[in-house]
Amino acid sequence: MRTWVNLAAFCGALALATLPVYAAEQITLRNGFEITCHHHAMANHKIRLYTSPTNESYIEVAPGEIARVERVPDPPAPEPTLAAMPGQPQVQPAAVAVLTKDDLTEMLAKAEGAHNVDRDLLASIVKAESNGNARAVSRTGAKGLMQLMPGTAADLGVQDSFRPEQNVQGGSTYLDALLTRYHDNLALALAAYNAGPGAVDKYHGIPPYRETRLYVARVIHEFNRRVKAREALAHKPLVASSGLAKAAGN
Repeated sequence: MRTWVNLAAFCGALALATLPVYAAEQITLRNGFEITCHHHAMANHKIRLYTSPTNESYIEVAPGEIARVERVPDPPAPEPTLAAMPGQPQVQPAAVAVLTKDDLTEMLAKAEGAHNVDRDLLASIVKAESNGNARAVSRTGAKGLMQLMPGTAADLGVQDSFRPEQNVQGGSTYLDALLTRYHDNLALALAAYNAGPGAVDKYHGIPPYRETRLYVARVIHEFNRRVKAREALAHKPLVASSGLAKAAGN
C-alpha cells in the first residue's frame, strides 16, 4: 500500500472544506507556510482562519505571524462539452440498480487490491466528487461516482460511466496513473484529478484555483478522518473479548 509522506503537515497548510458565502483566501505566514481558508476574523486578540461552513473549525494564529493575505482566484471557465452546450439534449443516466453502502465498500476494496490505492482515499474522492450518487452529472459533463469526463472514460475503457463498478475501476485506474506520474505526491495527484495534469504541470504544483485548492484540502481532510477512524476501530477492544476475560477470571 502506498504511504503518504508529510500528509498531516500538508493538511495543516490547506483549507478543509468549502464555504460558498466567502471567496477563498490564501494566508502566507512569516515562517513560509501557506494556508488556504474561507475567511478570517479577529477574536480574542488572535486571527482565526475559518475552515468549516459553520465557523466551528478554525486555526488561530497571532496577528504578527501573518505576512500576506490574498484572494484565491477561480479557475478559468471550462470549454463547453456536447452535454452542456445549448440546444444539445442532456445525457440521461442509464438505469442502474440502487447502490448500497455495502456495494460501494466492496467496489472500493476491489479497486484497492487492483490498483494499490487506499480504499479510504477512493471513498474520500467519491464523497467529494458525487457524494455517492452514481447518476451524478456535472455542469461540464463529468459523470458518475468519480465524475469521469467522457474523453477520460473512453481512454480508460469505461463504456458506461453510470455503472458504478465501471466508474470506480476507471477512476481508480486514473488516480493510480496520476500518483505514479507525480511520484506518489498525493496533493499533486488530487490537483491533477480536479484540474487536469496540464494545469499542474503549467504551474509546477497545485494550480492557484480556488476550486482546486479547496478540493485537494477537502479530500485530504476526509481521507485523514477515515484513516484515524479506521485505526481507532482497529485498536478498540471488543466488548465480547472483555466479557470472556472477566468470565475466565471468575
